[in-house]
Amino acid sequence: MGAQKGRDLLLKVDASGSGSFQTVAGLRSNTVSFNAGSVDVTNQESAGQWRELLAGAGLKSASVRGSGIFKDAASDQTIRGVFFSGLIREWQVIVPDFGVIEGPFQIASLEFGGRHDGEVTFDLALESAGAISFTAI
Repeated sequence: MGAQKGRDLLLKVDASGSGSFQTVAGLRSNTVSFNAGSVDVTNQESAGQWRELLAGAGLKSASVRGSGIFKDAASDQTIRGVFFSGLIREWQVIVPDFGVIEGPFQIASLEFGGRHDGEVTFDLALESAGAISFTAI
């Protein structure tokens, strides 16, 4: 993946659960993390007392953290509605020249901020709530 414009990274949500995604924000900064827990199966017969892990076991999770500005008043309202209802929705994170990360997420935190001489910004944290897929672009 070569250098690319950060402004092309998009966050989309299926707010109604109908399978139709709407862009809610152009993110100014973003972090996507994939995690896989390990299961330690080390025992007295482990070679050289080195730790052994069980392949394919453990808990997988993904988190998305981003900050930016809302696309419009409707997208702001959508995010607030999903957060205050505690809903789990399908989300897409589109990373140009890389791929689309899609799956069910819950908004874990939502923060608003702003300066007296600037626009209102938001910080958002999403936590995975099921299987996540990746489609290369």
